[in-house]
Amino acid sequence: MYTEERSLNNETMALVADTTPQSTLAFAATTGVNKPTLQIGSTGQAVTELQQLLYHWAYYFGPMDGIFGVQVQNAVKGYQHRVFLKEDGIVGPVTWEALYSGAPVNMPIVMKGSSGNAVKIVQNVLKINGYYFGSIDGLFGTMTDVAVRQLQLSKALPQDGIVGYRTWHALSKLAH
Repeated sequence: MYTEERSLNNETMALVADTTPQSTLAFAATTGVNKPTLQIGSTGQAVTELQQLLYHWAYYFGPMDGIFGVQVQNAVKGYQHRVFLKEDGIVGPVTWEALYSGAPVNMPIVMKGSSGNAVKIVQNVLKINGYYFGSIDGLFGTMTDVAVRQLQLSKALPQDGIVGYRTWHALSKLAH
């Protein structure tokens, strides 16, 4: 289900989820993992680990040299876009968690009657991918509900019209 790497003192260093369609575990817990914030100019083993995670998710294909340069920053921004995070190229706790899980984290559950930026994100991804034909207004109404259910049907998810973890995960795979 996931691979786990441990250091010599048995501290958990990395958990990477198996997010294949056959997997029932679509995320990995990162509790107890204390990773540094990384950005342009950072160096060391944590950057190498970041490069490996970005490679695992097919966002980075450069050298595993432990140097956080422009190529790594662009890969981080691309991955942040995929999981609906602020695309700042800085790897903090939420970006680390998303890298370990391969999916969006801390996203709200939205459904018919919801409103706000999260609904706009849902509408935008659905519209770009041909599921939604209404305006991007941030109001989760009937048209958004129908589009979410169509996405859920196409991804073999329960067709409940609720955008929770599994539906956010499906949306993130469309958000390239």
